[in-house]
Amino acid sequence: MKSFATHLECSRGGEDYPIDQLAQVCKIDGGPLLVRYDLGRIRETVRREALAGRPGTLWRYRELLPYEDPATIVSLGEPNTPVIGAPRLGERLGIAHLLIKDEGLLPTGTFKARGAAVGVTRAADLGVRTLALPSAGNAGAAWAAYGARAGIRVIVVMPEGTPQVIVREASAYGADVYLVPGSIADAGTHRLFTSRIGSRARRRWDSSWRSSSGGGSRT
Repeated sequence: MKSFATHLECSRGGEDYPIDQLAQVCKIDGGPLLVRYDLGRIRETVRREALAGRPGTLWRYRELLPYEDPATIVSLGEPNTPVIGAPRLGERLGIAHLLIKDEGLLPTGTFKARGAAVGVTRAADLGVRTLALPSAGNAGAAWAAYGARAGIRVIVVMPEGTPQVIVREASAYGADVYLVPGSIADAGTHRLFTSRIGSRARRRWDSSWRSSSGGGSRT
């Protein structure tokens, strides 16, 4: 693997899972799975000068992202975003040297684009044909956009109270959007999510998107 990722690890109990297989959550305690890397090999292989010479995008840090083939990267052009000083607001709030990171420059307008870029890239690497996720906000739209880019079907289950602008955005990207009663937690356990979607998807990836997308979100 080009990224030096070695395995998935349960964030609760520490159990290991293969990096090259579809995974949802920990089979033992349901904990989210985190991607682990061979940091020693990265330290030996990657030089600071090399990072400085790369384009200022999410993929500058590709050794710390879980993907196999640079040719399969799913991208809409995720730039590094600026940190802007806000001295007057900082003065009003009593915060010296207040800085605001402008994530509105990312595709789909929020930081969720980074996680979706990496998550969909990894899903494509693993041969996933359908992605399903619960969302009450920007994640649904971001994953719909990157799914469209990759040619992967995206199903989003949203609470009925989700703002219409977000529902319309995810739908505009081509996602199948279902509105259900309750909260985001209810959406994730709704029968649409657990039965109909599961039976219709030939190669499905749902809760596991968090493990791979986390690397993108923290860049």
